[in-house]
Amino acid sequence: MLKNTLYLFFLLFSATSAFAQRTEIKFLSGTGKDHTVNWDFQCTAGTNSSKWTTIPVPSNWESMGFGNLTYGSSKEDTSETGLYRHKFNVSKNWAAKEIFIVFDGSMTDTEVKVNGVLAGPIHQGAFYRFRYNITPLLKYNAENLLEVKVRKVSSNQMVNEAERSADFWVFGGIFRPVFLEAYPKVHLERIAVDARADGSLKINTFPINTSGSTRIVAQLKTRQGKPVGAPISKAVSQGQEMVQLNGKILSPKLWSPEFPNLYTLEVSLMSGTKVLHALTETIGFRTVELRKQDGFYVNGKKMRFKGVNRGSFWPTSGRTTDESVSLLDAKLIKEMNMNAVRMSHYPPDAHFLKVCDSIGLFVIDELTGWQYPPYDTEVGRKLVKELILKDVNHPSVIMWANGNEGGFNFELLPDYPKHDIQARPVIQPWMNINGMNTKHYIPWNYGINTFFQGKDVFFPTEFLHGLYDGGHGAGLDDFWNLMLSNPLSAGGFLWDFCDQGVANKDRNGQLDTKGNAAADGILGPYREKEGSFYTIKEIWAPVYFQKRSLTRAFDGNFAIDNRYDFTNLNQCKFSWKLKKITGLGPADTAAVSGKIVAPDISPQTTGTLKVALPNNWTDYDVLYITAKDLYGQEIFTWTWSLTTPQEMSQRFISQSSGKVQVTDQSANILMEASGIKVEIDKKTGQLVKVNNTTGGISFKNGPVLITGEATDAVVKQVDKQNAQIVEVAYSGKQQYRFNWTLLSSGILQLKYQYKPDNNDDMLGISFDYSEEKVKAIQLIGDGPYRVYKNRMKGTTFNSWNKVSNNTVTGESWNYPEFKGYYSNFYAVNFHTNESDFKIFTETENLFLHLFNPAIPKDLKRANSMAVYPKSAGISFMHGITAIGTKTQKKEDLGPQSQANLTFANGGLDTQSGVLYFDFRSQ
Repeated sequence: MLKNTLYLFFLLFSATSAFAQRTEIKFLSGTGKDHTVNWDFQCTAGTNSSKWTTIPVPSNWESMGFGNLTYGSSKEDTSETGLYRHKFNVSKNWAAKEIFIVFDGSMTDTEVKVNGVLAGPIHQGAFYRFRYNITPLLKYNAENLLEVKVRKVSSNQMVNEAERSADFWVFGGIFRPVFLEAYPKVHLERIAVDARADGSLKINTFPINTSGSTRIVAQLKTRQGKPVGAPISKAVSQGQEMVQLNGKILSPKLWSPEFPNLYTLEVSLMSGTKVLHALTETIGFRTVELRKQDGFYVNGKKMRFKGVNRGSFWPTSGRTTDESVSLLDAKLIKEMNMNAVRMSHYPPDAHFLKVCDSIGLFVIDELTGWQYPPYDTEVGRKLVKELILKDVNHPSVIMWANGNEGGFNFELLPDYPKHDIQARPVIQPWMNINGMNTKHYIPWNYGINTFFQGKDVFFPTEFLHGLYDGGHGAGLDDFWNLMLSNPLSAGGFLWDFCDQGVANKDRNGQLDTKGNAAADGILGPYREKEGSFYTIKEIWAPVYFQKRSLTRAFDGNFAIDNRYDFTNLNQCKFSWKLKKITGLGPADTAAVSGKIVAPDISPQTTGTLKVALPNNWTDYDVLYITAKDLYGQEIFTWTWSLTTPQEMSQRFISQSSGKVQVTDQSANILMEASGIKVEIDKKTGQLVKVNNTTGGISFKNGPVLITGEATDAVVKQVDKQNAQIVEVAYSGKQQYRFNWTLLSSGILQLKYQYKPDNNDDMLGISFDYSEEKVKAIQLIGDGPYRVYKNRMKGTTFNSWNKVSNNTVTGESWNYPEFKGYYSNFYAVNFHTNESDFKIFTETENLFLHLFNPAIPKDLKRANSMAVYPKSAGISFMHGITAIGTKTQKKEDLGPQSQANLTFANGGLDTQSGVLYFDFRSQ
């Protein structure tokens, strides 16, 4: 009988819910940066002030050419205020409803009037949703006047300290949408949901104006609208302000970053069979828990956060974004194989959390409070409530942050569980609290009885502070390996997502990062990808290949780690490609490819990937293996060189039986063959002049040791069975020697050897060549991005066409940059405004140094620039330098960030190399 009654009730509920009274919404503004509504506007100070005009809403008025653009604690005009007016109509159909005006974000103090009457107290705090009940102030089927006064600088100094004395741009204006919400007189104000991994479902509902016999009924549905389980129902007592519903769902599909399964929850306030009002929420089942001295767990699995800090920002619209920006950013974060994002340092737009729910990202949601002092308690309590009430039901939100770096008001801590039905953990970033240590910018292997040597769960909420090209990917490999080795590590969050370059109206729209203050991103302002983007993508890939090199004995089996938390690798797709590089032109390649059967490897285990390559696979130069996740997105493409530099160089170096002529001149030794003339200085042994049949090539003054002392050269001309060789030997502890051989083909060979000093930043030889002469190169090696000693991952071995640029990372954003260090160098073809020329090597693990990158104008922290050879030309190197971060020296970032150690028990290592220079007319 009970079964039949529930079934009948379910049928009635399903039928009547289709006619439920929903909350009606009417936007008074637009919904984002590209969908706005013009309101009347006047700015009281700064550019275009003291006159009525119009402004798009939502927007920051500085982005629209009003007021004064300021950064952080810059001195501000405290009188700068935005005056808004907007007329709107309300249908008489709303006359029987409760109507609220809602502001999603307004910076900073906001006074609202409707038809000349204050809607409520002035709201303080910029990044929070607030609303007023304006039912008694409205006229129906008639014009209403909305007047809003926004003071850019708050009258509450504590609000200014928390929100405006900060390391980010500070704006003014109604920068998020404004809309009306219309409820029935008897309605549900809101609901708060706790949906656990075991299927338990707890729902707090908040009915308004109930009287008589009413019930609250909740029905879970799939995203396609199919009911899941039976409805949950509970009676409402008259005047009851909160009603809790409890239920249990059998075997729900759980939410995680790998499987962001979502459900729709419909909650209805009913009188008999009539639905008085219904609310709908998107929810996910998952359990978040901190196990002290153990780890951070989601759905019973220990997590390591692979995260980044991200703020709401777009160059032309400041803090005003839209859902397309949120989706773009979330996809880029996922593309880097990250699983988490920290809101820095304020709550995000509603659409960003919606995207994080659907795409799968853990979120740390943060109360603003950049550094000490924080919000005062009176304002802070209101803002904590506004923060949580807006974001409480998002499964992506897995913890709250009570400010940042000392911007903590400890009196607010009891308010979080008061409003959060899930009682999520609360952190105070850069502090050890509640068994979680989030200290910022730690050195590698930091800590005495803390972090790597402590007992608390640790995850730096900021580490590897980027600036220009330093930080982010540099040092991450060592940090991540150390984190993986420590069971108390819960990962960390890089600083930060993108350069916040404002299109400054006072500078004709030029992107302004306030010097080096806002150039901290992995991406540029318009989301241009820096080299660190790909380094992070490889290091944080959930598939890890143990084999670093392949030999002829390779049997097609790779040992790989599945670093996913919930995904078996048989749910992914793998493919291979073999490529042969047939020349030094952009199209000089040939390739074959095939699919790989995805292996059955459970999460957090190791197994074998079996690759069935063709029998002639050793005839190719490169093997690529690509992995895609179960959604078809690339995890990464790994590369293995199959051919040595010696094998490839011999393929490209043409042989000839012509003669070599040598002439001993007064100062130089002239060598000629096949239209090539090279001159070697008789005192130094250096190349000083090159000519081919079309003219001179100004590649000269080398090989010079980059570091160390090499003095008193002895230059000899040697005839070894008619092969003309110039031998050069320098005295000094470097034991530097080299010889030149001009082959009958006209190709010039250089063999060199030296014993480097220990602990040198750079090891190698260099030549002079003017960067202004180079138009482009065709590079065979790792690319297309440059590398540093502590940022080697993320590149791909290939034949790369690179056009010359003078990108200053973080001040201009033409990526990939042209100048810098390139690893795994095999060959390069220089396209110049003189005559093109080629260089090959026989030496493995050689770096090409291609000129010195320009130094940013606003560089105040030398950590963020790598060291380069004094000769700003072209170098061939066995050891290059690491790079630091904005706040740390390179030596603090781990083993890969140290200088080049060449001393072992037995003496210093000797380095040697072989280069071929093809200066012939092409």
